[in-house]
Amino acid sequence: METREMRYFVAVAEELHFGRAAERLSMAQPPLSRAIQQLERRLGVALLHRGSRAITLTEAGSVLLREARLALEAVEAAERRTRRAAADHPGIVLATKAGASSELLSKLLHAYAAEPNAVPVEVILSGPGEQEGLLRDGRADVALLHRPFDTTTGFATVDLHTEHQVLVLPAGHPLATRPHLTMAEVRGLTDLPLPRWPRRDGTYPDGPGPQVRDHTQLTQLIALGRTCAIMPESVRSHLRDSHAIVPVSDAPPVTTVIAWPPHSKSNPVADLVRTATRL
Repeated sequence: METREMRYFVAVAEELHFGRAAERLSMAQPPLSRAIQQLERRLGVALLHRGSRAITLTEAGSVLLREARLALEAVEAAERRTRRAAADHPGIVLATKAGASSELLSKLLHAYAAEPNAVPVEVILSGPGEQEGLLRDGRADVALLHRPFDTTTGFATVDLHTEHQVLVLPAGHPLATRPHLTMAEVRGLTDLPLPRWPRRDGTYPDGPGPQVRDHTQLTQLIALGRTCAIMPESVRSHLRDSHAIVPVSDAPPVTTVIAWPPHSKSNPVADLVRTATRL
C-alpha cells in the first residue's frame, strides 16, 4: 500500500462519508471513491459496508484503520527526525509532563551537558499523557513517562525512579494531620472532589470535581479548597505553605522511565539514555 492510499482510507474511515472525506483531503469525491475501490480489489477484502444511508467499517476495515494510523504516524515521525538530523545544529527533543520529575530532569540535563559529545536538548513541557503522542509521531526523540499512568507499549525504556503517592490538600483541612489515608477515604471526600483531567479527545469525564488542564491550575485550585489530588511524593518541592501532604497507603507507586523508539539509532539519544541510567 502507498501512504497516499492509507491517508485516503483513514479519512473515509474516520468521516464515514465520502463527501466529507473528499473535502477534508481537498479533492473531488469520484477519484477518492475509485482509489478506495482499487485498494479493496488489490487487498482482496471489503473495507466498507456501503449502505443507502450510511457507510460502516467491516472487520477488515477496522483493522486497516488501526494499522494505517500507526503506519502514517511512523512515516511522519521518520520525516521529522530526518529533518532534525539534517539541521545546521542538530539536537534532540525531550518531552516531559509539566510539573513532573523536575528535580530528576534538572539533574539529567546538567549531567548530559557535561558529556563531551553533548548536543542541544530542547525540552517540551506537555500536558498529562501528551508525551507519549509526541514521541510516537516524531515531535520528540525521547520522553520521561510515568507508569502506570502513561503507556510504554512499543517503546524501549529504562526505569529511573520509583516513588510513593501522596494526597495534596489545602493546609488547614481536617485530614491534613492524619498520618496516612486510603484510596477509599480519598474518593469519599465530598468537600474536596478529585479533579477531572481531559481525555485524549479533549472531552472531560463526568463528575463533581473541577476540570483541570495543567499542574499550575491544579495546585491553585487545591490551595483555594476546591479539590485535592493524588500525586507522586516528589511534588513536595513545588508546593507552598497553602498545601498539605498526607501519604496514601494503598496508592500504586509511580515509576519514572526514560523512553525512546526502539529502532532509533541516534547517538545523542543513546548518550542521553546512558546519562539518565547512570544518574
